[in-house]
Amino acid sequence: MREVINRAGIRENLDITKIREKLVRACEGLEVNMVELESYIDSIYQENITTKKIQESLINQAVAMTSFEESDWTYVAGRLLMMETEREVFHKRGFSYGDFYKTIKTLTEKGIYDSRLQEYTKDEIKELEKVIDISRDMMYDYAGANMFVNRYLLKFKGNIYELPQEVFMCIAMLLAINEEDRVAVAKRFYNALSLKKISLATPILANLRIPKGNLSSCFITAMDDNIESIFYNIDTIAKISKSGGGVGLNISRIRAKDSMVNGYYNASGGVVPWIKIVNDTAVAVNQQGRRAGAVTAALDSWHLDIELFLELQTENGDQRGKAYDIYPQVVLSDLFMKRVEENLEWTLVDPYEVRKKYGVELCELYGEKFEEIYEKLEKDTSLELKKVIKARELFKEIMKVQIETGMPYIFFKDRANLMNHNSHKGMIGNGNLCMESFSNFSPSKNFAEETVEEKGVRTVNLGEVHTCNLVSLNLAEILKEELENIVDTAVRILDNTIDLTKTPIKESDKHNVSYRTIGVGTMGLADYLAREFMIYDESMNDIDELFEEIALYSIKSSALLAKDRGEYPAFKGSLWDKGLFFQKDREWYMKNSKYADKWGEVFELVKKYGMRNGELTAIAPNTSTSLLMGATASVNPTFSRFYIEKNQKGAVPRVVKYLKDRAWFYPEFKNVNPQTYVKIMSRIGKWTTQGVSMELIFDLNKNIKAKDIYDTFMTAWKNGCKSVYYIRTIQKNTNIMNEKEECESCSG
Repeated sequence: MREVINRAGIRENLDITKIREKLVRACEGLEVNMVELESYIDSIYQENITTKKIQESLINQAVAMTSFEESDWTYVAGRLLMMETEREVFHKRGFSYGDFYKTIKTLTEKGIYDSRLQEYTKDEIKELEKVIDISRDMMYDYAGANMFVNRYLLKFKGNIYELPQEVFMCIAMLLAINEEDRVAVAKRFYNALSLKKISLATPILANLRIPKGNLSSCFITAMDDNIESIFYNIDTIAKISKSGGGVGLNISRIRAKDSMVNGYYNASGGVVPWIKIVNDTAVAVNQQGRRAGAVTAALDSWHLDIELFLELQTENGDQRGKAYDIYPQVVLSDLFMKRVEENLEWTLVDPYEVRKKYGVELCELYGEKFEEIYEKLEKDTSLELKKVIKARELFKEIMKVQIETGMPYIFFKDRANLMNHNSHKGMIGNGNLCMESFSNFSPSKNFAEETVEEKGVRTVNLGEVHTCNLVSLNLAEILKEELENIVDTAVRILDNTIDLTKTPIKESDKHNVSYRTIGVGTMGLADYLAREFMIYDESMNDIDELFEEIALYSIKSSALLAKDRGEYPAFKGSLWDKGLFFQKDREWYMKNSKYADKWGEVFELVKKYGMRNGELTAIAPNTSTSLLMGATASVNPTFSRFYIEKNQKGAVPRVVKYLKDRAWFYPEFKNVNPQTYVKIMSRIGKWTTQGVSMELIFDLNKNIKAKDIYDTFMTAWKNGCKSVYYIRTIQKNTNIMNEKEECESCSG
């Protein structure tokens, strides 16, 4: 051992023996030749080098040694990073693992932790400390450890001040705080989280243990056609973005360009000027300093401004009509898709003129009611603002823009509303930012202001803002026999989350109370299939049965929660209440499901106790948090079995979980037939109460034609998919995909 002076001028003991001991621990149980890294210590050993520098060098060297053939080096790097983080925390706050009560007391006093943690007694905290397993820090590869350390561990005065297992236990404690046996439930939650069985969405993982953190991921609001509603929604978007949420915004009620304003035609600027204000708001009000706010603006395909809307992000055209920070979304009806298929005409209209003449809000209609009104409009020769085009030409333009920019997203409105278990209380106008979460929402109305003494008092009749809290089941880590228990744990976690969070807006709180919407998602499907020696694109029926099971267990869990806690307020009159689950009655399940007996039990539970939650499942893209969990993203095939991601901060190996012995059970996304993929997504989607973040990849090196892309979309629609997220293309003669960052809020 010798003493050196580090950068901060602090004397530090450098013990090469201890460093070698850490290296042995990092390599334990892995298929690596430790001697290669051990000899590296001698090569970098020199005067005045600190322990931190040696550790960083070892981590970087382990990363550099990671290859397809020797992928375990990424786990060595991850373990070394976790050990170095523990050492840093010990030096900065003065203690490491071993006194959990002190951790809570210290971090609460400094304002880092939520004071509610101190509602647990010292004895309860000591009991919980017994189940904290610090060896679980060693479960992470470098990509996961790097993300955990740099994105999620809380800091104090610029220094990391907590450790990974403390994160999971503190979150588990808060999630269980209102439970009757909160210690037992906290232990259950901790084990599910720390063993990576359940992945929390970013708002829960980042915010739950800090004071007044927002826990909800997804929000959808609607802009009404008046100045009060427009700027009320701008304010709403700002508040949601400030709290770290992703926003969906329906703008189909806004009158079209050249529509009437105050009795004058040609006065309205249409939807684009308002979208530009939304765009600038999203940029100005960032997500807690991490990144710009994220908003998807949705417009129905019959809106007269749809062609201008499609140009929002293209390179050509008037730059004054661009909004490059907005995520456009087009809402498509079954009628439109039928017209596309049959190459018939499609009529674009102004919602203001329709509202004025027919007294209906066209974007609030779907199915037969929409078709009845729309066909009347087409025959109405008195409408001033109207344009007739070929439906297929409009659809071609949508596809063209998607290939260029990856968007617009697509929302199949009729399918989503057909599968809406709460259609008795409203309708779904469009999808959220990642196209997996949606339920009833409506605009606030009747804005008024009056003077009370010396105060101006504004009032509004509150609408509803769709609000959803998310987690994902990590199928890479879940065994078949524990699936029911893990699903039940996930449902309980999310139901508890609703009672712990206060969202940034009143309409969102109203929605939370009325529907108690939750979104249990999944990640690691490709890992699950590889583990079971199944190939993704040959396992459609197995995937169908897996997601039927998840649906069954989530309904059962919600019904059992309703037994103890009561049904959600909007339950009466819902499809759940009517005994229709996913548009199928009990008799269908008895005749067609291999789980008929289990379904029989679930139907009885719902009939007797109701449902605690109006929505249950939503499958997010979780591109980032799947890295944290060491799993493939969402329900997609892997993008690549192994590659090195290089960025400004260095190189990060990306390795699938079962690379060493099951590599060929991982077909890469670009090699999966898009139509097969779409059919798999439809199988998953039919068991999902909300939606699936379905991405499409087209490899332009494979002579993909426009008709191939067209056929894929038609297959998606005909097979009942509710939405399409990003379109990613691999450019010709390259392996480079066009893509944008996902919404961090949804990455559960």
